[in-house]
Amino acid sequence: MITVLPSSERFHTDAGWLDSRHTFSFADHYDPERLGFSSLRVINDDRVQPARGFGSHSHRDMEILTYVLSGELAHKDSMGNGSVIRPGELQRMSAGTGVVHSEMNPSRTEPVHFLQIWVVPDRSGHKPGYEQKMFSEAERRSKLRLVASPDGRDGSVTIHQDALVHASLLERGERVAYSLPRARHAWVHVARGAIELNGQPLGEGDGAAISDEDRIELAAKDSSEVLLFDLP
Repeated sequence: MITVLPSSERFHTDAGWLDSRHTFSFADHYDPERLGFSSLRVINDDRVQPARGFGSHSHRDMEILTYVLSGELAHKDSMGNGSVIRPGELQRMSAGTGVVHSEMNPSRTEPVHFLQIWVVPDRSGHKPGYEQKMFSEAERRSKLRLVASPDGRDGSVTIHQDALVHASLLERGERVAYSLPRARHAWVHVARGAIELNGQPLGEGDGAAISDEDRIELAAKDSSEVLLFDLP
């Protein structure tokens, strides 16, 4: 079964310096039917204006993934980490027992466009942690590249949950397939472009919940960037 959430039905926050589309309930946007999907809790599609961003704020007991689509995002946290996240890089911050961080657009001229993804951990109380890795275009081109997993396999970042995150760059006409194990679920998010998911059209910003399907096929109708989540 495939259930599509069109981009137009995402929640919207426009703060001037921030334009954000929320796949699931977030902040002041609440829908009891849209509290997440399996262990996937948040997909926020954020655009932040130059020299603006999120000041220091706290999180706990959440696996937070940041995936930059264009521009750059500067990160600082209470664990002593400071970095700049660029396209193709995935940052993992395990908030665990508590962490304070900030995220700012360091450019004075260019906006930054990124996805912030929250995954509910397997338990509360993990020690806070941080990891950032680059996945080149070549690694993601025409394939589903594993970028996050519970055991860090294949050079992916490590998350405290039995979930797998894949990223793919597809050109028009290309196809990739994924076998979904029995009793597992999946979510597909189209970051840009247009695809068909098992023959069903999805455009930029669209998402789809997948259950009781043993095979997932993504066919690009345009140059596209897609994330696929394999979830318990």
